[in-house]
This record gives sequence, structure tokens and C-alpha cells, in this order.
Amino acid sequence: MLSGVAQVVKMMRRIILRLISYYLKLIKASAQRAACNFKLLLTVACLSISIVLTCSSLEAKPPAEDLSLWRVYQRSLQKAKYVDLTHTITPKIPVWKGFGPSTFSRTINPQTGQPYTYEKDGFEATHYDLSTDQLGTQLDPPAHWDPNYPSIDELPATYTIRPLVVIPIQDKVAKNPGYHLTVADILEWEAKHGKIPPGSVVFIRSDWSKEWPNPQLATRTQFPGVKLEALKFLHLQRHILFHGHEPLDTDTTPNLEGEAWLLHHGYTQAEGVANLDKVPETGALVAIGYPKFQGGTGGYARYIAICPPKWKYGITVGQTAEAPLPKASKPLHWDEKLGMRVR
Repeated sequence: MLSGVAQVVKMMRRIILRLISYYLKLIKASAQRAACNFKLLLTVACLSISIVLTCSSLEAKPPAEDLSLWRVYQRSLQKAKYVDLTHTITPKIPVWKGFGPSTFSRTINPQTGQPYTYEKDGFEATHYDLSTDQLGTQLDPPAHWDPNYPSIDELPATYTIRPLVVIPIQDKVAKNPGYHLTVADILEWEAKHGKIPPGSVVFIRSDWSKEWPNPQLATRTQFPGVKLEALKFLHLQRHILFHGHEPLDTDTTPNLEGEAWLLHHGYTQAEGVANLDKVPETGALVAIGYPKFQGGTGGYARYIAICPPKWKYGITVGQTAEAPLPKASKPLHWDEKLGMRVR
């Protein structure tokens, strides 16, 4: 549309400049006639110049609203459906045996040796003894395997929001629990939906996370994964930002060849992703969040799918109270047996 406006502006400018030239010729041809009509000629000339300058201004500056992302929020994001793709971290969630368990406890006041309480101090706080930064839903930076590449705090700010692609393999996993995504699966998805957008995030739906938080999940040697050839295709041919999977490892090879190739080549990956059955295969975005630990080799991540307004799952802005947030039906309290706060 802007190019069409520009063409009209150029045409108007040429016509007006010709009019000005014509009136100047009249002045030279007949000084007396020009003197009689001097006021009229001056008015027309000034008006013509004003129009030329106005047209030039319109051509150079697009409407201010085209530059505002607030309009994007108001028109799209505010009406979208939001789906959480993240597991809740607790002391009992599945984790590789090489990392060991984590514990939660109440924060202790170092002066009294007693935990802070709502009744006595007006607030409470929590001490987290987490065995690893490879826990729950994660974002693996390449420094997890290679110190020459960025740690979690060194990832660029552009790791914030991206197009989301979901490739389903759950039907094949139902027949073969150890099935791994192939290049053929990717091409099959593209034949249906079109080429994967560059810079997108590609999550692989296997429905492995349906049993979460069963601790036995982390002990199984057979689980769905992604073949190395598929990872190379996604990064080297489709130039995605990163891929993600539901299990806590990329593949079942003895040396984890897929994860090794990714992280030793400067790529990141998401692990422990959830609720991929609640998002569309195309047309959604994913918001990416993680804490910024100095030199962190892993990232507790939160992924939120932003789906089209007519999508059947998720909540919209304003659907639930947000500010202020509503009071719960039961207060939080510390459960000694579970080792965390519950309602």
C-alpha cells in the first residue's frame, strides 16, 4: 500500500512543479498582466509549494501506529490463547540418578535460627537445595557440554519469543516407545503445513510427559528421541533457533550423540517440555523464560505457547483475575512429609 501512495505523491509533485513553471513563464511574458494578477499567482505558488512539501513528508514518514508494538498486542496477543508448556518443580520430580534428589526447606533467620513465619514475621521464604540446573523443564545452553560456548546468562535477549512448530510422533511412539524423530517425519510435516520458518522453535510431541511426575520415568532406558540426522536437518537446512523434546535426554544412543553434536556446535535445546497435545502444530508462538545464573550450565525454563484466539485450549488475557490476583480457597502451609508448601 505504501508503494502505491508513493507513486501518487510523485505524480502530484510533477504536476504541481509544472504549474509553478507555467506561472513563472506568465510573469516573464507579461509584466503588466503579472502585476495585475500578482496576488493570485503568489497565492497559487505558495499553495503549490506547501502541497509539495506536505506530499514529501507523507512519502517519507509512515503512520506512527505502524511503528508501535502496542498495536500488535492489542490486535493479536491480547486475544490469543495461552498454554503453559512447563512442569512444576518439586523435590520428587523425575531426575537422572547421577544428579540425585533435591530438597525444599523453610528459610531460616540466621539471627534466631528459626524459620520465618507469616504469624511472627509477616512473610515466609523458601530455601531450595537443588541438586542440578538440569531439572524439570529446561533450556540447555551449549556450555552444558562445552566451556567454549555461551552459558545460560550469555544467551542473547532474542531468545524471548519465536514461531512455534510442533511435530507429532506420538502415534509412532505408542507402537514403539523408543521411536526417534527422522528427517522423513519432518518432510511429512512440511508436506502438510509448508516449510519450517527460519529462526523458529520446533517441539517434538511424543506424549512421553503424560506420566509426569512419575519418578520412574527417569530410570527408563527406552524413550522417544530425535535422530542426529533430524537435528542436523533442522539446524543446517531449516536454520531453526532450537528444538525441544518431552523426555529428559535427546536420544538413547550410548554417548548421547544428538546432544553432543548440538552443544559442541553452539546450539541450545529444550528438554522436559509438557502439554504439547494442547497446542496447534502451526500458527502459534512460544515465549521463552529462564533465570540468569552467572556461568550457568543449565536453565530452569518456562515455555508459554501463544495460540490463535479460536484455538480450543488455553486462557486469554482477562479471563482470570490478574491484578489483583484472587485469594485462594485454602492458605499455603508447610507439609513436612512432602517437604514443600501445599494448599
